[in-house]
Amino acid sequence: MAVLLFPGQGSQHVGMGKDLFESNDEAKALFLKADEILGFSLSDTMFNGTEEDLKKTRVTQPAVFLNSYVHYAINKSNVEASAVAGHSLGEFTALTANGVLDFRDGLNLVYQRALAMQAACNDSNGTMAAILGLEDEVVEKLCEETSGVIVAANYNCPGQLVVSGEVEAINTMVEKAKEAGARRALVLNVDGAFHSPLMQSAQEKLKLAISNTAFNVPTIPIYQNVSGKAETDAEVIKANLIKQLTDSVRWTQSMQNMIKDGHNEYIEFGAKVLSGFLRRVDRSLNVSQL
Repeated sequence: MAVLLFPGQGSQHVGMGKDLFESNDEAKALFLKADEILGFSLSDTMFNGTEEDLKKTRVTQPAVFLNSYVHYAINKSNVEASAVAGHSLGEFTALTANGVLDFRDGLNLVYQRALAMQAACNDSNGTMAAILGLEDEVVEKLCEETSGVIVAANYNCPGQLVVSGEVEAINTMVEKAKEAGARRALVLNVDGAFHSPLMQSAQEKLKLAISNTAFNVPTIPIYQNVSGKAETDAEVIKANLIKQLTDSVRWTQSMQNMIKDGHNEYIEFGAKVLSGFLRRVDRSLNVSQL
């Protein structure tokens, strides 16, 4: 039995899913259904758009959700799952694969989340930066010592932490990290400051969308970003999804807890990003992609 993993924003690329659309009838039906649900041709942007088109948050998030869910859907009969997990928006894909959300509701929530986050980005002057080669505690301390809004946003794996906040604070942080001995410290090409207090307005909109959506009881646990722990209570899951927009993605802690809980087999759907993070934690794990 395996933990099923679903990637987040940053795993997108032009042409994603096109091979499945052209070769698999079930996949093609899901892409066309997604276009119908959203009211525009997301699949066309995924297959034929530019990198700039695909980078826009309102496109990226539903595109990543759709691509990884399609990869799961056409392979699910051959997979036995013990738990699920997703990085940031990947939590919604994980919950859809887990049957907590149906496909239509999962896609709609991701799109509403993306629109809300895009609006929050447009209303604030924020960005993110990746800090590589420093201990988490060092990066956290640097955040505390930097003026302005800046927080540890994505604990991706040991030695890789993404910070998020106001542009001026992020630029200052990058220089401080270099002085502290970071292997790399670079501002990311993103729309805004995800997983920070600057996403407060998006959080309110997502809360309303989630309150109007039916959540089923999960059949297997989901390791959630906010707690890093396995959750099975639908109300806790909903609260954590809302909190996630302004809180940190504790992916390192999630992976450590999965391993501690005895999971040693993992399958990532539609990308190889999370597989790489896992190998940074424990190279002996059985990690594959579909």
